[in-house]
Amino acid sequence: MIDAYEDPGTPDRRGGWHYLWWLVRRQPGRCALGALFASVWMVLLAATPYLMSKAIDEGLEPGDLGTLTLWATALFLVGAFNAWLSIMRHRTMTRVRMDANFRTVKVVVGHAVRLGAALPRRAGAGEVVTIGVGDVQTIASALTVVGPGVGAIIAYLVVAGLLVSVSPVIAAVVLLGMPVIVGLVGPFLTRLQGAETEYRDRQGILTARIADLAGGLRVLNGLGGKGLFADAFRRDSQRLREQGYRVGAVTSWVQALGVGLPTLFLAVVTWLAARLAAQGDISIGELVSVYGYVAVLVGPVAFWVECGYMLSRGVVAARRVVRFLSLEPMEDRGTRDAPAEPSVLHDPESGVRILPGRLTALAGARPADTAAVLDRVARYTPSTATWGGLPLDEIRLPQIRARILLADHEADVFAGKLREVLTPVRGAGNCATSHDGAAPATQQSEAPLPAHITSALHTAAAEDIVQALPDGLDSPIDANARNLSGGQRQRIRLARALAADPEVLLAIEPTSALDAHTEARVATRLKQARQGRTTVVTTTSPLVLAHADTVIHLVDGKVAATGTHQGLLDHDPAYRALVARDTDAEEPVR
Repeated sequence: MIDAYEDPGTPDRRGGWHYLWWLVRRQPGRCALGALFASVWMVLLAATPYLMSKAIDEGLEPGDLGTLTLWATALFLVGAFNAWLSIMRHRTMTRVRMDANFRTVKVVVGHAVRLGAALPRRAGAGEVVTIGVGDVQTIASALTVVGPGVGAIIAYLVVAGLLVSVSPVIAAVVLLGMPVIVGLVGPFLTRLQGAETEYRDRQGILTARIADLAGGLRVLNGLGGKGLFADAFRRDSQRLREQGYRVGAVTSWVQALGVGLPTLFLAVVTWLAARLAAQGDISIGELVSVYGYVAVLVGPVAFWVECGYMLSRGVVAARRVVRFLSLEPMEDRGTRDAPAEPSVLHDPESGVRILPGRLTALAGARPADTAAVLDRVARYTPSTATWGGLPLDEIRLPQIRARILLADHEADVFAGKLREVLTPVRGAGNCATSHDGAAPATQQSEAPLPAHITSALHTAAAEDIVQALPDGLDSPIDANARNLSGGQRQRIRLARALAADPEVLLAIEPTSALDAHTEARVATRLKQARQGRTTVVTTTSPLVLAHADTVIHLVDGKVAATGTHQGLLDHDPAYRALVARDTDAEEPVR
Protein backbone atom coordinates (compact mmCIF):
# COMPACT_ATOMS: atom_id res chain seq x y z
CA MET A 1 0.00 0.00 0.00
CA ILE A 2 1.21 3.51 -0.81
CA ASP A 3 3.32 5.15 1.90
CA ALA A 4 2.23 8.50 3.33
CA TYR A 5 5.37 10.15 1.93
CA GLU A 6 5.60 8.22 -1.32
CA ASP A 7 5.22 9.99 -4.64
CA PRO A 8 1.79 8.93 -6.01
CA GLY A 9 3.01 9.32 -9.58
CA THR A 10 1.64 11.27 -12.51
CA PRO A 11 -2.01 10.33 -13.14
CA ASP A 12 -3.34 9.60 -16.61
CA ARG A 13 -5.79 12.45 -17.24
CA ARG A 14 -7.05 11.35 -20.67
CA GLY A 15 -10.34 10.06 -19.27
CA GLY A 16 -12.08 7.99 -16.61
CA TRP A 17 -11.06 4.59 -18.00
CA HIS A 18 -7.45 5.73 -18.44
CA TYR A 19 -7.34 6.92 -14.84
CA LEU A 20 -8.67 3.59 -13.49
CA TRP A 21 -6.13 1.71 -15.61
CA TRP A 22 -3.39 3.99 -14.26
CA LEU A 23 -4.34 2.99 -10.71
CA VAL A 24 -4.03 -0.66 -11.72
CA ARG A 25 -0.63 -0.06 -13.32
CA ARG A 26 0.66 1.60 -10.17
CA GLN A 27 0.34 -1.71 -8.29
CA PRO A 28 0.68 -4.44 -10.94
CA GLY A 29 2.08 -7.10 -8.61
CA ARG A 30 -0.71 -6.77 -6.08
CA CYS A 31 -3.41 -6.70 -8.77
CA ALA A 32 -1.91 -9.79 -10.45
CA LEU A 33 -1.77 -11.61 -7.10
CA GLY A 34 -5.39 -10.72 -6.40
CA ALA A 35 -6.40 -12.02 -9.84
CA LEU A 36 -4.45 -15.24 -9.21
CA PHE A 37 -6.06 -15.84 -5.82
CA ALA A 38 -9.52 -15.10 -7.21
CA SER A 39 -8.99 -17.37 -10.23
CA VAL A 40 -7.77 -20.36 -8.22
CA TRP A 41 -10.52 -19.80 -5.65
CA MET A 42 -13.27 -19.82 -8.28
CA VAL A 43 -11.79 -22.77 -10.16
CA LEU A 44 -11.66 -24.80 -6.93
CA LEU A 45 -15.30 -23.90 -6.34
CA ALA A 46 -15.97 -25.65 -9.64
CA ALA A 47 -13.85 -28.60 -8.45
CA THR A 48 -16.32 -29.27 -5.65
CA PRO A 49 -19.13 -30.64 -7.87
CA TYR A 50 -16.55 -32.65 -9.83
CA LEU A 51 -15.33 -34.35 -6.62
CA MET A 52 -18.92 -34.92 -5.53
CA SER A 53 -19.77 -36.63 -8.82
CA LYS A 54 -16.75 -38.90 -8.43
CA ALA A 55 -17.72 -39.75 -4.85
CA ILE A 56 -21.24 -40.70 -6.00
CA ASP A 57 -20.34 -42.62 -9.15
CA GLU A 58 -17.24 -44.44 -7.84
CA GLY A 59 -17.97 -44.73 -4.12
CA LEU A 60 -21.60 -44.32 -3.12
CA GLU A 61 -23.35 -46.05 -6.04
CA PRO A 62 -21.16 -49.18 -6.12
CA GLY A 63 -21.00 -49.21 -2.28
CA ASP A 64 -17.19 -48.86 -2.12
CA LEU A 65 -16.64 -47.27 1.33
CA GLY A 66 -12.87 -46.83 0.85
CA THR A 67 -13.24 -44.94 -2.44
CA LEU A 68 -16.07 -42.85 -0.95
CA THR A 69 -13.84 -41.94 2.01
CA LEU A 70 -10.99 -41.02 -0.35
CA TRP A 71 -13.13 -38.64 -2.42
CA ALA A 72 -14.78 -37.20 0.70
CA THR A 73 -11.33 -36.46 2.18
CA ALA A 74 -10.25 -34.79 -1.04
CA LEU A 75 -13.43 -32.73 -0.96
CA PHE A 76 -12.67 -31.61 2.60
CA LEU A 77 -9.06 -30.67 1.82
CA VAL A 78 -10.02 -28.70 -1.27
CA GLY A 79 -12.70 -26.87 0.73
CA ALA A 80 -10.26 -25.99 3.53
CA PHE A 81 -7.60 -24.79 1.08
CA ASN A 82 -10.21 -22.76 -0.78
CA ALA A 83 -11.29 -21.08 2.48
CA TRP A 84 -7.68 -19.95 3.00
CA LEU A 85 -7.54 -18.70 -0.59
CA SER A 86 -10.73 -16.72 -0.01
CA ILE A 87 -9.12 -14.98 2.98
CA MET A 88 -5.98 -14.14 1.01
CA ARG A 89 -8.03 -12.92 -1.95
CA HIS A 90 -10.02 -10.59 0.28
CA ARG A 91 -6.90 -9.27 2.01
CA THR A 92 -5.16 -8.62 -1.28
CA MET A 93 -8.10 -6.85 -2.87
CA THR A 94 -8.54 -4.76 0.27
CA ARG A 95 -4.95 -3.58 -0.15
CA VAL A 96 -5.65 -2.83 -3.81
CA ARG A 97 -8.69 -0.79 -2.82
CA MET A 98 -6.88 1.11 -0.06
CA ASP A 99 -3.91 1.88 -2.32
CA ALA A 100 -6.26 3.33 -4.93
CA ASN A 101 -8.03 5.32 -2.23
CA PHE A 102 -4.89 6.83 -0.70
CA ARG A 103 -3.23 7.39 -4.07
CA THR A 104 -6.25 9.27 -5.38
CA VAL A 105 -6.43 11.33 -2.18
CA LYS A 106 -2.76 12.26 -2.51
CA VAL A 107 -3.16 13.16 -6.17
CA VAL A 108 -6.25 15.31 -5.53
CA VAL A 109 -4.84 17.04 -2.45
CA GLY A 110 -1.49 17.62 -4.19
CA HIS A 111 -3.22 19.19 -7.16
CA ALA A 112 -5.39 21.34 -4.89
CA VAL A 113 -2.21 22.63 -3.23
CA ARG A 114 -0.68 23.24 -6.65
CA LEU A 115 -3.72 25.27 -7.71
CA GLY A 116 -3.42 27.28 -4.51
CA ALA A 117 -5.35 30.53 -4.56
CA ALA A 118 -6.60 29.71 -8.08
CA LEU A 119 -8.65 26.77 -6.74
CA PRO A 120 -11.76 28.70 -5.62
CA ARG A 121 -11.67 30.55 -8.95
CA ARG A 122 -11.57 27.32 -10.95
CA ALA A 123 -13.73 24.84 -9.01
CA GLY A 124 -16.67 25.12 -6.63
CA ALA A 125 -16.40 24.02 -3.03
CA GLY A 126 -19.21 21.52 -3.54
CA GLU A 127 -17.37 19.78 -6.36
CA VAL A 128 -14.19 19.44 -4.33
CA VAL A 129 -16.06 18.13 -1.29
CA THR A 130 -18.01 15.63 -3.41
CA ILE A 131 -14.76 14.31 -4.87
CA GLY A 132 -13.21 13.92 -1.42
CA VAL A 133 -16.24 12.40 0.26
CA GLY A 134 -17.81 10.20 -2.43
CA ASP A 135 -15.80 9.87 -5.62
CA VAL A 136 -12.58 8.68 -3.99
CA GLN A 137 -14.41 5.81 -2.28
CA THR A 138 -16.26 4.90 -5.47
CA ILE A 139 -13.02 4.75 -7.47
CA ALA A 140 -11.36 2.61 -4.82
CA SER A 141 -14.28 0.18 -4.77
CA ALA A 142 -14.20 -0.08 -8.57
CA LEU A 143 -10.65 -1.44 -8.44
CA THR A 144 -11.73 -4.48 -6.46
CA VAL A 145 -13.17 -5.91 -9.69
CA VAL A 146 -9.63 -6.68 -10.85
CA GLY A 147 -9.44 -9.93 -8.87
CA PRO A 148 -12.99 -11.30 -9.10
CA GLY A 149 -13.35 -10.08 -12.69
CA VAL A 150 -10.36 -12.05 -13.96
CA GLY A 151 -11.24 -14.99 -11.73
CA ALA A 152 -14.78 -15.08 -13.13
CA ILE A 153 -13.48 -15.37 -16.70
CA ILE A 154 -11.05 -18.16 -15.79
CA ALA A 155 -13.71 -20.06 -13.84
CA TYR A 156 -16.17 -19.69 -16.71
CA LEU A 157 -13.72 -21.22 -19.19
CA VAL A 158 -12.77 -24.06 -16.83
CA VAL A 159 -16.40 -24.96 -16.09
CA ALA A 160 -17.22 -24.84 -19.80
CA GLY A 161 -14.41 -27.33 -20.41
CA LEU A 162 -15.70 -29.63 -17.67
CA LEU A 163 -19.23 -29.48 -19.09
CA VAL A 164 -17.98 -30.51 -22.51
CA SER A 165 -16.74 -33.79 -20.97
CA VAL A 166 -20.21 -34.37 -19.52
CA SER A 167 -22.46 -33.22 -22.38
CA PRO A 168 -21.62 -31.10 -25.42
CA VAL A 169 -25.27 -30.01 -25.60
CA ILE A 170 -25.26 -28.63 -22.04
CA ALA A 171 -21.84 -27.03 -22.62
CA ALA A 172 -23.15 -25.26 -25.74
CA VAL A 173 -26.21 -23.98 -23.85
CA VAL A 174 -24.01 -22.64 -21.01
CA LEU A 175 -21.42 -21.09 -23.33
CA LEU A 176 -24.10 -19.26 -25.31
CA GLY A 177 -26.48 -18.48 -22.45
CA MET A 178 -24.11 -16.76 -20.02
CA PRO A 179 -22.97 -14.02 -22.49
CA VAL A 180 -26.64 -13.40 -23.32
CA ILE A 181 -27.35 -12.78 -19.63
CA VAL A 182 -24.47 -10.32 -19.38
CA GLY A 183 -25.61 -8.62 -22.59
CA LEU A 184 -29.12 -8.11 -21.21
CA VAL A 185 -27.69 -6.12 -18.31
CA GLY A 186 -25.44 -3.94 -20.52
CA PRO A 187 -28.05 -1.29 -21.52
CA PHE A 188 -28.92 -0.74 -17.89
CA LEU A 189 -25.26 -0.09 -17.09
CA THR A 190 -25.15 2.58 -19.81
CA ARG A 191 -28.24 4.23 -18.37
CA LEU A 192 -26.69 3.99 -14.92
CA GLN A 193 -23.63 5.97 -16.03
CA GLY A 194 -25.78 8.82 -17.30
CA ALA A 195 -28.01 8.90 -14.23
CA GLU A 196 -25.03 8.63 -11.88
CA THR A 197 -23.23 11.51 -13.64
CA GLU A 198 -26.21 13.83 -13.26
CA TYR A 199 -26.66 12.73 -9.65
CA ARG A 200 -23.02 13.54 -8.81
CA ASP A 201 -23.31 16.96 -10.43
CA ARG A 202 -26.44 17.80 -8.47
CA GLN A 203 -24.81 16.47 -5.32
CA GLY A 204 -21.91 18.89 -5.84
CA ILE A 205 -24.31 21.83 -6.18
CA LEU A 206 -26.16 20.87 -3.01
CA THR A 207 -22.92 20.37 -1.09
CA ALA A 208 -21.85 23.88 -2.09
CA ARG A 209 -25.13 25.24 -0.74
CA ILE A 210 -24.57 23.40 2.54
CA ALA A 211 -21.09 24.95 2.82
CA ASP A 212 -22.55 28.41 2.13
CA LEU A 213 -25.27 27.82 4.72
CA ALA A 214 -22.78 26.70 7.38
CA GLY A 215 -20.56 29.71 6.78
CA GLY A 216 -23.19 32.43 6.47
CA LEU A 217 -26.23 31.38 8.49
CA ARG A 218 -25.88 34.21 11.03
CA VAL A 219 -25.53 36.82 8.33
CA LEU A 220 -28.46 35.40 6.36
CA ASN A 221 -30.60 35.38 9.47
CA GLY A 222 -29.68 38.98 10.25
CA LEU A 223 -30.56 40.12 6.73
CA GLY A 224 -33.80 38.18 6.64
CA GLY A 225 -32.55 35.94 3.84
CA LYS A 226 -32.64 32.63 5.68
CA GLY A 227 -36.09 31.77 4.32
CA LEU A 228 -35.11 32.41 0.70
CA PHE A 229 -31.96 30.34 1.09
CA ALA A 230 -33.93 27.55 2.77
CA ASP A 231 -36.41 27.49 -0.12
CA ALA A 232 -33.59 27.23 -2.66
CA PHE A 233 -31.94 24.48 -0.63
CA ARG A 234 -35.26 22.62 -0.40
CA ARG A 235 -35.75 22.78 -4.17
CA ASP A 236 -32.22 21.51 -4.84
CA SER A 237 -32.71 18.74 -2.27
CA GLN A 238 -35.90 17.62 -3.99
CA ARG A 239 -34.19 17.56 -7.39
CA LEU A 240 -31.32 15.53 -5.92
CA ARG A 241 -33.77 13.14 -4.30
CA GLU A 242 -35.65 12.65 -7.57
CA GLN A 243 -32.39 12.01 -9.39
CA GLY A 244 -31.41 9.60 -6.63
CA TYR A 245 -34.64 7.71 -7.22
CA ARG A 246 -33.74 7.43 -10.91
CA VAL A 247 -30.29 6.09 -10.01
CA GLY A 248 -31.88 3.68 -7.53
CA ALA A 249 -34.38 2.45 -10.12
CA VAL A 250 -31.64 1.58 -12.61
CA THR A 251 -29.49 0.06 -9.86
CA SER A 252 -32.37 -2.14 -8.67
CA TRP A 253 -32.84 -3.50 -12.20
CA VAL A 254 -29.13 -4.19 -12.52
CA GLN A 255 -28.99 -6.04 -9.20
CA ALA A 256 -32.25 -7.89 -9.80
CA LEU A 257 -31.17 -9.10 -13.23
CA GLY A 258 -27.72 -9.95 -11.87
CA VAL A 259 -29.27 -12.39 -9.41
CA GLY A 260 -32.52 -13.39 -11.11
CA LEU A 261 -31.29 -14.23 -14.62
CA PRO A 262 -28.49 -16.60 -13.50
CA THR A 263 -30.90 -18.33 -11.13
CA LEU A 264 -33.47 -18.77 -13.90
CA PHE A 265 -30.74 -20.03 -16.18
CA LEU A 266 -29.68 -22.53 -13.51
CA ALA A 267 -33.21 -23.91 -13.45
CA VAL A 268 -33.26 -24.29 -17.25
CA VAL A 269 -29.91 -26.11 -17.37
CA THR A 270 -30.87 -28.35 -14.43
CA TRP A 271 -34.10 -29.32 -16.20
CA LEU A 272 -32.13 -30.11 -19.37
CA ALA A 273 -29.59 -32.22 -17.43
CA ALA A 274 -32.37 -34.07 -15.59
CA ARG A 275 -33.93 -35.04 -18.91
CA LEU A 276 -30.58 -36.33 -20.16
CA ALA A 277 -30.15 -38.32 -16.93
CA ALA A 278 -33.67 -39.79 -17.24
CA GLN A 279 -32.83 -40.86 -20.79
CA GLY A 280 -29.60 -42.49 -19.58
CA ASP A 281 -27.32 -40.14 -21.52
CA ILE A 282 -25.54 -39.01 -18.33
CA SER A 283 -25.09 -40.66 -14.93
CA ILE A 284 -26.58 -39.54 -11.61
CA GLY A 285 -23.17 -38.28 -10.52
CA GLU A 286 -22.84 -36.28 -13.73
CA LEU A 287 -26.31 -34.83 -13.13
CA VAL A 288 -25.17 -33.67 -9.69
CA SER A 289 -21.97 -32.25 -11.18
CA VAL A 290 -23.89 -30.33 -13.88
CA TYR A 291 -26.08 -28.78 -11.22
CA GLY A 292 -22.98 -27.91 -9.20
CA TYR A 293 -21.14 -26.47 -12.22
CA VAL A 294 -24.02 -24.21 -13.18
CA ALA A 295 -24.57 -23.21 -9.55
CA VAL A 296 -20.89 -22.26 -9.40
CA LEU A 297 -21.29 -20.23 -12.60
CA VAL A 298 -23.99 -18.15 -10.93
CA GLY A 299 -21.16 -16.61 -8.88
CA PRO A 300 -18.98 -15.51 -11.82
CA VAL A 301 -21.98 -14.15 -13.73
CA ALA A 302 -23.11 -12.23 -10.65
CA PHE A 303 -19.53 -10.97 -10.33
CA TRP A 304 -19.58 -9.78 -13.94
CA VAL A 305 -22.81 -7.88 -13.38
CA GLU A 306 -21.46 -6.45 -10.12
CA CYS A 307 -18.20 -5.55 -11.84
CA GLY A 308 -20.09 -3.75 -14.57
CA TYR A 309 -22.11 -1.86 -11.98
CA MET A 310 -19.04 -0.86 -9.95
CA LEU A 311 -17.03 0.05 -13.04
CA SER A 312 -19.86 2.23 -14.34
CA ARG A 313 -19.92 4.18 -11.09
CA GLY A 314 -16.13 4.17 -10.90
CA VAL A 315 -15.77 5.67 -14.38
CA VAL A 316 -18.22 8.46 -13.50
CA ALA A 317 -16.23 9.24 -10.35
CA ALA A 318 -12.90 8.98 -12.20
CA ARG A 319 -14.11 11.45 -14.83
CA ARG A 320 -14.85 13.96 -12.09
CA VAL A 321 -11.37 13.46 -10.64
CA VAL A 322 -9.79 13.80 -14.09
CA ARG A 323 -11.78 16.96 -14.72
CA PHE A 324 -10.45 18.38 -11.45
CA LEU A 325 -6.88 17.30 -12.23
CA SER A 326 -7.17 18.99 -15.63
CA LEU A 327 -7.57 22.39 -13.98
CA GLU A 328 -4.39 24.39 -14.29
CA PRO A 329 -3.18 27.36 -12.23
CA MET A 330 -2.18 30.57 -13.89
CA GLU A 331 0.65 29.67 -16.23
CA ASP A 332 3.91 31.36 -15.32
CA ARG A 333 5.30 32.57 -18.64
CA GLY A 334 7.11 35.52 -17.10
CA THR A 335 10.76 36.01 -17.98
CA ARG A 336 11.29 39.57 -16.79
CA ASP A 337 12.05 41.00 -13.37
CA ALA A 338 9.55 43.11 -11.48
CA PRO A 339 10.22 46.85 -11.17
CA ALA A 340 13.01 47.51 -8.69
CA GLU A 341 11.16 50.43 -7.09
CA PRO A 342 7.51 50.81 -6.06
CA SER A 343 5.63 51.48 -9.29
CA VAL A 344 2.18 52.17 -10.69
CA LEU A 345 -0.22 49.25 -11.10
CA HIS A 346 -2.55 49.81 -14.06
CA ASP A 347 -5.60 47.78 -15.11
CA PRO A 348 -6.56 48.85 -18.67
CA GLU A 349 -9.79 46.85 -18.58
CA SER A 350 -11.27 49.04 -15.85
CA GLY A 351 -9.04 52.08 -16.20
CA VAL A 352 -7.84 51.82 -12.58
CA ARG A 353 -4.40 53.29 -11.83
CA ILE A 354 -2.92 52.52 -8.42
CA LEU A 355 -0.20 54.95 -7.42
CA PRO A 356 2.63 53.65 -5.22
CA GLY A 357 2.88 54.66 -1.58
CA ARG A 358 -0.77 55.67 -1.28
CA LEU A 359 -3.95 54.33 0.27
CA THR A 360 -6.38 53.82 -2.62
CA ALA A 361 -10.03 52.81 -2.23
CA LEU A 362 -12.19 51.23 -4.93
CA ALA A 363 -15.91 51.86 -4.50
CA GLY A 364 -18.56 50.23 -6.66
CA ALA A 365 -22.18 49.17 -6.42
CA ARG A 366 -21.22 45.57 -7.23
CA PRO A 367 -18.48 44.12 -4.99
CA ALA A 368 -17.67 41.57 -7.70
CA ASP A 369 -16.51 44.37 -10.02
CA THR A 370 -14.03 45.83 -7.54
CA ALA A 371 -12.81 42.38 -6.52
CA ALA A 372 -12.24 41.52 -10.19
CA VAL A 373 -9.94 44.53 -10.54
CA LEU A 374 -7.79 43.31 -7.64
CA ASP A 375 -7.76 39.77 -9.07
CA ARG A 376 -6.34 41.16 -12.30
CA VAL A 377 -3.67 43.44 -10.78
CA ALA A 378 -2.64 40.59 -8.45
CA ARG A 379 -2.42 38.28 -11.48
CA TYR A 380 -4.89 35.70 -10.31
CA THR A 381 -6.89 35.98 -13.52
CA PRO A 382 -5.72 36.66 -17.09
CA SER A 383 -5.50 40.36 -17.84
CA THR A 384 -3.57 43.10 -19.59
CA ALA A 385 -2.61 44.75 -16.28
CA THR A 386 0.83 46.35 -16.03
CA TRP A 387 3.25 47.10 -13.19
CA GLY A 388 5.58 49.96 -13.82
CA GLY A 389 4.70 49.75 -17.49
CA LEU A 390 5.59 46.04 -17.69
CA PRO A 391 2.79 43.57 -18.49
CA LEU A 392 2.16 41.46 -15.40
CA ASP A 393 2.12 38.22 -17.41
CA GLU A 394 5.71 38.92 -18.51
CA ILE A 395 6.98 39.29 -14.92
CA ARG A 396 8.14 36.20 -13.06
CA LEU A 397 5.24 35.00 -10.93
CA PRO A 398 7.28 34.32 -7.74
CA GLN A 399 8.35 37.97 -7.72
CA ILE A 400 4.72 39.09 -7.99
CA ARG A 401 3.65 36.78 -5.18
CA ALA A 402 6.52 37.96 -2.97
CA ARG A 403 5.62 41.64 -3.30
CA ILE A 404 1.86 41.80 -3.96
CA LEU A 405 -0.56 40.25 -1.47
CA LEU A 406 -4.26 39.83 -2.22
CA ALA A 407 -6.18 39.57 1.08
CA ASP A 408 -9.73 38.31 0.65
CA HIS A 409 -12.11 38.88 3.56
CA GLU A 410 -13.33 35.30 3.07
CA ALA A 411 -9.88 33.74 2.70
CA ASP A 412 -9.42 30.30 4.26
CA VAL A 413 -7.98 29.98 7.76
CA PHE A 414 -6.32 26.66 8.59
CA ALA A 415 -6.86 25.08 11.98
CA GLY A 416 -4.04 25.57 14.47
CA LYS A 417 -2.81 27.89 17.17
CA LEU A 418 -3.58 31.58 16.70
CA ARG A 419 0.17 32.26 16.63
CA GLU A 420 0.52 29.91 13.64
CA VAL A 421 -2.45 31.51 11.90
CA LEU A 422 -0.90 34.95 12.21
CA THR A 423 2.70 34.02 11.45
CA PRO A 424 3.46 34.13 7.70
CA VAL A 425 6.10 31.89 6.20
CA ARG A 426 8.41 32.94 3.40
CA GLY A 427 7.75 31.08 0.17
CA ALA A 428 4.16 30.27 1.08
CA GLY A 429 2.16 32.29 -1.46
CA ASN A 430 2.34 35.99 -0.82
CA CYS A 431 3.60 35.97 2.73
CA ALA A 432 6.96 37.11 4.03
CA THR A 433 8.68 35.43 6.94
CA SER A 434 8.37 36.89 10.41
CA HIS A 435 9.78 34.28 12.77
CA ASP A 436 11.61 35.96 15.63
CA GLY A 437 11.79 33.09 18.08
CA ALA A 438 9.73 34.88 20.71
CA ALA A 439 8.33 32.86 23.58
CA PRO A 440 4.66 31.88 23.43
CA ALA A 441 2.39 34.50 24.92
CA THR A 442 -0.55 33.59 27.13
CA GLN A 443 -2.64 35.36 29.68
CA GLN A 444 -0.53 33.73 32.36
CA SER A 445 2.75 34.67 30.69
CA GLU A 446 4.40 38.07 30.77
CA ALA A 447 6.57 37.37 27.70
CA PRO A 448 6.13 40.13 25.09
CA LEU A 449 4.34 39.37 21.84
CA PRO A 450 6.38 39.33 18.62
CA ALA A 451 6.64 42.88 17.29
CA HIS A 452 5.17 42.18 13.86
CA ILE A 453 2.16 40.37 15.37
CA THR A 454 1.63 43.10 17.97
CA SER A 455 1.59 45.74 15.25
CA ALA A 456 -0.72 43.73 12.99
CA LEU A 457 -3.16 42.99 15.81
CA HIS A 458 -3.20 46.65 16.81
CA THR A 459 -3.83 47.84 13.26
CA ALA A 460 -6.66 45.32 12.84
CA ALA A 461 -8.09 46.30 16.28
CA ALA A 462 -7.80 42.64 17.25
CA GLU A 463 -5.93 42.82 20.57
CA ASP A 464 -9.15 42.10 22.43
CA ILE A 465 -9.49 38.79 20.56
CA VAL A 466 -6.14 37.58 21.92
CA GLN A 467 -7.00 38.80 25.41
CA ALA A 468 -10.37 37.03 25.36
CA LEU A 469 -8.94 33.66 24.35
CA PRO A 470 -7.91 31.39 27.24
CA ASP A 471 -4.33 30.82 26.03
CA GLY A 472 -3.78 34.01 24.07
CA LEU A 473 -1.76 33.41 20.90
CA ASP A 474 -1.46 29.72 21.76
CA SER A 475 -5.23 29.20 21.79
CA PRO A 476 -6.48 26.71 19.19
CA ILE A 477 -8.38 28.09 16.20
CA ASP A 478 -10.83 25.89 14.29
CA ALA A 479 -10.76 25.53 10.52
CA ASN A 480 -11.88 28.83 8.98
CA ALA A 481 -11.89 30.22 12.55
CA ARG A 482 -15.41 28.93 13.16
CA ASN A 483 -14.91 29.29 16.91
CA LEU A 484 -14.71 33.07 16.41
CA SER A 485 -17.48 35.51 15.51
CA GLY A 486 -17.79 36.96 12.01
CA GLY A 487 -16.18 40.25 12.96
CA GLN A 488 -13.37 38.50 14.82
CA ARG A 489 -12.64 36.28 11.85
CA GLN A 490 -12.40 39.30 9.57
CA ARG A 491 -10.01 41.10 11.90
CA ILE A 492 -7.82 38.00 12.24
CA ARG A 493 -7.66 37.68 8.46
CA LEU A 494 -6.67 41.34 8.15
CA ALA A 495 -4.06 40.97 10.91
CA ARG A 496 -2.61 37.95 9.11
CA ALA A 497 -2.24 39.98 5.91
CA LEU A 498 -0.69 42.92 7.75
CA ALA A 499 1.76 40.64 9.56
CA ALA A 500 3.16 39.61 6.17
CA ASP A 501 4.05 43.30 5.59
CA PRO A 502 3.80 43.16 1.78
CA GLU A 503 5.01 45.94 -0.48
CA VAL A 504 1.55 46.06 -2.09
CA LEU A 505 -1.50 45.08 -0.03
CA LEU A 506 -4.79 44.53 -1.89
CA ALA A 507 -7.61 44.03 0.61
CA ILE A 508 -11.11 43.03 -0.45
CA GLU A 509 -13.82 44.41 1.87
CA PRO A 510 -11.56 44.24 4.97
CA THR A 511 -14.13 45.83 7.33
CA SER A 512 -17.49 44.68 5.96
CA ALA A 513 -18.41 42.65 9.08
CA LEU A 514 -17.30 45.23 11.67
CA ASP A 515 -19.41 47.63 13.67
CA ALA A 516 -18.94 51.36 13.05
CA HIS A 517 -16.67 52.02 16.05
CA THR A 518 -14.30 49.15 15.29
CA GLU A 519 -14.35 50.00 11.59
CA ALA A 520 -13.33 53.61 12.34
CA ARG A 521 -10.39 52.42 14.46
CA VAL A 522 -9.22 50.00 11.79
CA ALA A 523 -9.43 52.69 9.08
CA THR A 524 -7.38 55.16 11.12
CA ARG A 525 -4.75 52.63 12.11
CA LEU A 526 -4.49 51.13 8.61
CA LYS A 527 -3.71 54.57 7.22
CA GLN A 528 -0.96 55.06 9.81
CA ALA A 529 0.51 51.55 9.67
CA ARG A 530 0.75 51.51 5.87
CA GLN A 531 2.08 55.04 5.55
CA GLY A 532 4.30 55.26 2.45
CA ARG A 533 3.34 51.77 1.25
CA THR A 534 0.90 50.85 -1.50
CA THR A 535 -2.46 49.78 -0.09
CA VAL A 536 -5.73 49.22 -1.94
CA VAL A 537 -9.07 48.43 -0.30
CA THR A 538 -12.46 47.75 -1.85
CA THR A 539 -15.24 49.26 0.23
CA THR A 540 -18.29 51.51 0.23
CA SER A 541 -17.90 52.48 3.88
CA PRO A 542 -17.50 56.25 4.34
CA LEU A 543 -15.51 55.56 7.52
CA VAL A 544 -12.81 53.89 5.41
CA LEU A 545 -13.19 56.03 2.31
CA ALA A 546 -12.58 59.20 4.36
CA HIS A 547 -9.04 58.03 5.16
CA ALA A 548 -8.11 57.10 1.58
CA ASP A 549 -5.65 59.28 -0.34
CA THR A 550 -7.47 58.41 -3.56
CA VAL A 551 -10.98 57.07 -4.11
CA ILE A 552 -11.88 55.49 -7.45
CA HIS A 553 -15.59 55.17 -8.20
CA LEU A 554 -16.41 52.23 -10.48
CA VAL A 555 -19.62 51.88 -12.47
CA ASP A 556 -20.15 48.58 -14.30
CA GLY A 557 -16.51 47.73 -13.66
CA LYS A 558 -15.16 50.94 -15.26
CA VAL A 559 -13.69 54.06 -13.68
CA ALA A 560 -16.42 56.70 -13.46
CA ALA A 561 -14.67 59.24 -11.23
CA THR A 562 -11.47 59.66 -9.23
CA GLY A 563 -10.69 62.00 -6.34
CA THR A 564 -10.89 62.31 -2.59
CA HIS A 565 -13.87 61.05 -0.64
CA GLN A 566 -15.09 64.57 0.14
CA GLY A 567 -14.50 65.78 -3.40
CA LEU A 568 -16.55 62.95 -4.86
CA LEU A 569 -19.32 63.53 -2.33
CA ASP A 570 -19.50 67.15 -3.46
CA HIS A 571 -19.36 66.61 -7.22
CA ASP A 572 -20.52 63.03 -7.98
CA PRO A 573 -24.22 62.37 -7.16
CA ALA A 574 -23.91 58.66 -8.06
CA TYR A 575 -21.02 58.25 -5.65
CA ARG A 576 -22.90 60.12 -2.95
CA ALA A 577 -25.92 57.84 -3.38
CA LEU A 578 -23.64 54.77 -3.23
CA VAL A 579 -21.80 55.54 0.00
CA ALA A 580 -24.50 57.45 1.93
CA ARG A 581 -25.37 55.58 5.11
CA ASP A 582 -28.12 55.71 7.62
CA THR A 583 -26.21 56.12 10.87
CA ASP A 584 -29.13 54.71 12.80
CA ALA A 585 -29.12 51.45 10.81
CA GLU A 586 -28.50 48.21 12.60
CA GLU A 587 -24.80 47.59 13.05
CA PRO A 588 -23.19 44.45 11.63
CA VAL A 589 -22.18 41.55 13.81
CA ARG A 590 -18.86 41.94 15.64
